[in-house]
Amino acid sequence: MNIAVLIFHLTVMLVAPIFMVGIINRVKSLWAGRRGPRLIQSWFDFTRLLRKTPVYSQATSWIFPLAPYFVLATTITAALIAPVVPGFAIFAFPGDLIAFAYLLAFGRVLLMLNALDTASAFEGMGASREATYSALLEPVLLLTLGTLGCLNNVLSFQDIVSAGTRTEFDRTVLTAIVFALFVLLVVESARVPADDPATHLELTMVHEVMVLDHSGPELGVIQYTAAMKMTVFAMVIAAVINPFSVAEGGFIVMLSMVTSLAMLGAVALVVGLLESLTARLRFRALPLFILTAFIAVVIALVAVVARQGGLE
Repeated sequence: MNIAVLIFHLTVMLVAPIFMVGIINRVKSLWAGRRGPRLIQSWFDFTRLLRKTPVYSQATSWIFPLAPYFVLATTITAALIAPVVPGFAIFAFPGDLIAFAYLLAFGRVLLMLNALDTASAFEGMGASREATYSALLEPVLLLTLGTLGCLNNVLSFQDIVSAGTRTEFDRTVLTAIVFALFVLLVVESARVPADDPATHLELTMVHEVMVLDHSGPELGVIQYTAAMKMTVFAMVIAAVINPFSVAEGGFIVMLSMVTSLAMLGAVALVVGLLESLTARLRFRALPLFILTAFIAVVIALVAVVARQGGLE
């Protein structure tokens, strides 16, 4: 195991969420003609919340204060499976991409149970919306990972994004996959146009309405977890696009890490521009937004299977 790549992976996993949120907020501010917050403003917000004393409703049970930490644990574990550079992941085993998908799903279920535990009609409404969108997202995620596996004939997450000689066909398929991953990033992270993290109107919220009763450290953990989930999908996008694999060794390792960092910054920039230039979609339009990713990845999967002779 390359120690330098291991340290790079852990650093990106833990530190990049702060900077990705900072880049997005700075882009939105600059587009609106304002200077905007510091790039690490979310870190100061997080530490401020850690110093506060949480307040609990009498309707909540023991699940309420513990669930945010379990959600963080599942997201961290998923981040250890997801590669940030081609050819390396901290946890790698055959079929680990399925474990990645279900770790994120388990964290989502815990967050929904936490919302229901408050006995709040608004938070229950948010949990219902989250469950609906999750049912639409999971097939897209599994098909996306499966298409990557079919393209490279491997079952391990760190291998399905391994860079190598890519043909025009491979690049076309990867374009569809990157588009699907970006849609997953936007919806899973509750960003515009799927959701608005800055809104305060309960009737229009999805993710934020589920955490209305949280305060103090638990709220800080939830906000950090949301940023980390966005970073995880950005890590996968960077690994898919990155043309340099750390398996080649030598100078290519450093080049691969620098390229992945640039890709993460580019993803944050695109998210910031998207939030600046588009409005939030209506609820009835969001399934269609997810459907575009589903159609793109299904076409890519059919093309890969047909190319390999599976449709003869």
